[in-house]
Amino acid sequence: MNIVVKEPTSGVGSSAGLSSAATRGGTVFAILFATSIAHGLNDLMQSLLPAIYPILQASFKLDYGQIGLITLTFQITASLLQPLVGLSTDRHPRPYSLPVGMAVTLVGLSLLAYASSYAMLLVAAACVGIGSSIFHPEASRVARMASGGRYGLAQSLFQVGGNFGTAAGPLLAAFIVVPRGQTSIMWFTLVAVVGMILLARVGHWYAKALLTPVTAKAEDRAATGLSRKRVIGSVLILLGLIFSKHFYLAGMSTFYTFYLIHKFGVSIQTAQVFLFIFLGAVAAGTIVGGPIGDRVGRKAVIWVSILGVLPFTLALPYAGLTATCVLSVVIGLILASAFSAILVYAQELIPGNVGLIAGLFFGFAFGMAGLGAAVLGELADLTSIDVVFKVCAFLPVLGVLTFLLPDTKEPLRRA
Repeated sequence: MNIVVKEPTSGVGSSAGLSSAATRGGTVFAILFATSIAHGLNDLMQSLLPAIYPILQASFKLDYGQIGLITLTFQITASLLQPLVGLSTDRHPRPYSLPVGMAVTLVGLSLLAYASSYAMLLVAAACVGIGSSIFHPEASRVARMASGGRYGLAQSLFQVGGNFGTAAGPLLAAFIVVPRGQTSIMWFTLVAVVGMILLARVGHWYAKALLTPVTAKAEDRAATGLSRKRVIGSVLILLGLIFSKHFYLAGMSTFYTFYLIHKFGVSIQTAQVFLFIFLGAVAAGTIVGGPIGDRVGRKAVIWVSILGVLPFTLALPYAGLTATCVLSVVIGLILASAFSAILVYAQELIPGNVGLIAGLFFGFAFGMAGLGAAVLGELADLTSIDVVFKVCAFLPVLGVLTFLLPDTKEPLRRA
């Protein structure tokens, strides 16, 4: 039985119509850059949480399991809500929900700055997660609307903003929060205010696009010709690859500083600079995957980015300090190229459900990262931080699942 996706040929509510509205004038780079910058501001604020874990550990006498639970709380609130938000906005787009999401993150930061108990830390983490769940599906939709048909490029630009924000968070924490203490997190509420202003303008463009009469593009309506069973199986494989990627990244982003301090005896600030270098490599790698996928196909990019990183992850636990830094850069560059390719591949499998797919995959990525942080935290408590990195080294083996994915490039070209 073939997948049949029914989609209106005109009207303001359909994803295809939104794509057409954007592509009539080509790629709208102003909006792409605006959403990328907003993504950077959003993820910068989110990345403050793991960046200040050493401070919270000392202040609240936390063990690794409790630290992992904070990450799990943030990731779960983000991951469970995102598909629901995406499904809802596929039916009823809400342009001005973007600044609302940023406002909820602002509340979370304020609570984090003045948290006096572990329970309040969890509430703060939950607020940051809710803000993320509101932001990502709609912002990803706007990026696709403004893509002009260059979907991989648009997702890469959108993603790279978030990655740079994630990379900047630990660096700013090292030089602002570490020397001034927990309450200095309040300075970052100014970032949220700037993000709200920027997203209000993006929402205005989005609202105007929704009022434009359009005709759906053939490529947005086209099905791949795959059976329903094959499509569902392919989505499950993609989710498995997301698990591999984000479980590993959770280990790096949450415990990399602890690993460096434990194994090499570096200071907190030095460890956070190393974390910044790794996350910067992730940001740089993100921009590559989408445009290359537009040219050579998503499947090829997924092959290289997941399985291709395996030799480097296996070598990392046995490297010295300098080699650890070099290997982490290579790992970040290669592994980061996967997400944009995976997301656009999934959107091609199930056309007309941009918000749902974005919410599902962003949410699943956050959920796996949160689960990874909690599980790996418990593993570190039971064994050691070194064992965590040795176990994580084998996760890219799951990249062999890419072999089972169909090639959607040719069917879509024919359609």
